[in-house]
Amino acid sequence: METKVSYLSDLKFNLETWIRELKFHAKEMETFKQKLEDIAARGYNPEAFKPLEMFANRIELEKDAISKLIHRCKRKIHNIEIADMTESIDGRLLYEQRPLRDDIKT
Repeated sequence: METKVSYLSDLKFNLETWIRELKFHAKEMETFKQKLEDIAARGYNPEAFKPLEMFANRIELEKDAISKLIHRCKRKIHNIEIADMTESIDGRLLYEQRPLRDDIKT
């Protein structure tokens, strides 16, 4: 049981770290979006707007992915907080964590 508590506290710490880092990246995406809007306001020729629009769309996709990952991290933290400490460690939480880890790599 002591091992499980240690494992869960480490997992919770990692999730909280990911949430902080994801929030930082979300703020960075907002900064990039603002800079793109500033560039677009300068009124370059219409051909110059295609790459700007492409980057703006990519930023929106990234912000959406970040939002989903933050939500999933918070949900996993909630699951850790309600975990049954008398249950044996069978790798179930580690197995459930793997898809989130893969999502964060994208």
